[in-house]
Amino acid sequence: MTAEALNPAIEATDLRRSYDGGFEAVRGISLSVPRGEIFALLGTNGAGKTSTVELLEGLAAPTAGTARVLGHDPYRERSAVRPRIGVMLQEGGFPSDLTVAETVRMWAGCTSGARPAGEALASVGLTGREKVRIKQLSGGERRRLDLALALLGRPEVLFLDEPTTGLDAEGRRDTWELVRELRAQGTTVLLTTHYLEEAESLADRLAIMHKGRIVLSGTPAEVTAAQPARIRFALPAGVPAARLPLGLKAAEEGGRIEIRTHALQDDLTALLGWAREQDVRLDGLDARSASLEEAFLDIASRTEDAPAGHKETVTR
Repeated sequence: MTAEALNPAIEATDLRRSYDGGFEAVRGISLSVPRGEIFALLGTNGAGKTSTVELLEGLAAPTAGTARVLGHDPYRERSAVRPRIGVMLQEGGFPSDLTVAETVRMWAGCTSGARPAGEALASVGLTGREKVRIKQLSGGERRRLDLALALLGRPEVLFLDEPTTGLDAEGRRDTWELVRELRAQGTTVLLTTHYLEEAESLADRLAIMHKGRIVLSGTPAEVTAAQPARIRFALPAGVPAARLPLGLKAAEEGGRIEIRTHALQDDLTALLGWAREQDVRLDGLDARSASLEEAFLDIASRTEDAPAGHKETVTR
């Protein structure tokens, strides 16, 4: 194995990006993405995701800090990086009067070692649409074409910015399967998405950005574990919540009891043991671990810049 193969596919150290007027969109983030990994970058609108990805793609120079893709500075050493990466932007911006086939041929002419057009289109489910003009494609079909063009050069690193926006459920699932196949072939994928289910399903690891910083990162399981699990149920009439074991910190709303806990198994065992001893029926009992959505919304609701106790770097 070469020394290059041992290095991360994507690496950033104290990366910053400011715009005219002094607005700092990226505020000193550090991350490392090993080869062959799917990494998801999440955050609300304005969190700095797209600004970060543009720095890693080499579309802009950082205000401070360093970025490396396949061991090279993606902006200053663009000629060494660009032939080895694929980029799917939020908007392709293709000439509307060109056909799908013409668009692929045009793009292939600018791509080193481009794969056959038919192969690229088949991989995203656009076979049979070659003669259709861009302006006649649906929004979902345009996203499929964007992805096909990003894959033309058989990239070692693939950047996907909101790849399934506009796709129906079937198209989204097909895209997920394609991304998994690319990972199995050794491609490193960095994606941004607003679909939390997408990140949870695809990503080996993920990071959540807030106000230009990474505030929480890890595997999907690690990120959700930072949030409490919950137990919900209703007590019979005449059984007040005050009768619950003192160790269970419960809240009552609209006749429903909710217990939030970082020790789901222990607290659920205590609750069920109490219910059996007291001969109490727990109607509508529902116990579940926290979701990625809960972790995301918890971060999105914060007003402070860098919450204490949360990671600001992504490491393996």
